[in-house]
Amino acid sequence: MASMTSSVSRRSLLRVLGGGAAVGALAGCGVPAAYIGPGERAASDRSRRDRTLTFANWPLYIDTDDHDKTVRPSLDAFEKRTGIDVRYTEEINDNDEFFGKISPSLMNHQETGRDLIVISDWMCARFVRLGWVQEMDRARQPNVTEYLDPLLRSPHFDPGRKYTVPWQSGITGIAYNKRKVGREIKQVSDLWADDLKGRVTLLSGLDEAFALLLQGDGVDIRKWTADDFHRMCDKVEKMVDSHHIRRFTGNDYIKDLSSGDVLACQAYSGDVIQLQADDPDIEFVVPEEGAELWAESLMVPNLARHKQNAERLIDHYYDPEVAAELAAWVNYVCPVPAARDVLASSKDKELAALAEDPLIFPDGAMRERLVIARDITSKERTEFAKRWNALAGL
Repeated sequence: MASMTSSVSRRSLLRVLGGGAAVGALAGCGVPAAYIGPGERAASDRSRRDRTLTFANWPLYIDTDDHDKTVRPSLDAFEKRTGIDVRYTEEINDNDEFFGKISPSLMNHQETGRDLIVISDWMCARFVRLGWVQEMDRARQPNVTEYLDPLLRSPHFDPGRKYTVPWQSGITGIAYNKRKVGREIKQVSDLWADDLKGRVTLLSGLDEAFALLLQGDGVDIRKWTADDFHRMCDKVEKMVDSHHIRRFTGNDYIKDLSSGDVLACQAYSGDVIQLQADDPDIEFVVPEEGAELWAESLMVPNLARHKQNAERLIDHYYDPEVAAELAAWVNYVCPVPAARDVLASSKDKELAALAEDPLIFPDGAMRERLVIARDITSKERTEFAKRWNALAGL
């Protein structure tokens, strides 16, 4: 197993590549998306005679060789074992942008040319609601059945994970410089302390930011309401007007926190692992009120011609040995808890240390505070995005 870990945050790169959240073409011009019924989602599967598979993913989201970035050890091992040729593309830079790219094909009942895609769960929810992805055959996925983290097994939009399987997971929490703040931050409300005025940032994206802030108000994010949302926005608006919040950011909070311009901020767990390597004073906290556990998940789009091959690849990544290899490189929360024992038994000290990192394998106390938020429905999204974007200056 390679000990290489990603030196550049995948999420950090996305703002450069994708330029932020571009509204999908159909969503932006008011054209209603077309629902596809269960009986119209499958195409004739060519998997047995055509040993290929097209897999679309985000940049920096799979293990690569130290010396040759075109070599992907975990993926190459699957190809060698199964004889299936995987056409791997790093074409997903933004959820809305990718939605706009493939939605014309899906709503018009045409092939997308992709057998497997990875997008954020809040966007997966839209695909599932529209009937644009196929139900997976768990009989072909014994590893998924056995090893998928119980915390991730039944999100609001896909009970039982029939249509989606997490690729990687993560936590949206709070990062802060413990030495410069001079005390521990334990709650979301600690962000609003007077001595942090002008030194706090929040994430600019609605889907990235709102859940943690609702939890700070004591809301159960599995069943939040519109009133909860607007009450939270009222509080944030006051903090904006008083200049307590320095600004809303994408992943550039990393630069602000590293430089000391910002003392505390909303942050992703995967980013903080890398920040801590350069500055041990950086802490990541899951607040006492809780934090959102999110995932970016694998789906098989409608009319995919190699569904069985795709299902086999998904199951390959749920083998604890393979999951450990991927986790050691990407440094996000591993959706396969059994991979922890694999890393812990490694003779490589760096790999063994990863098994003890709660930002890759959350400990019991942290897991009790992690919750998957219910998704924002299509009816809610227009109203809520308008309110939030006005606050965030988008």
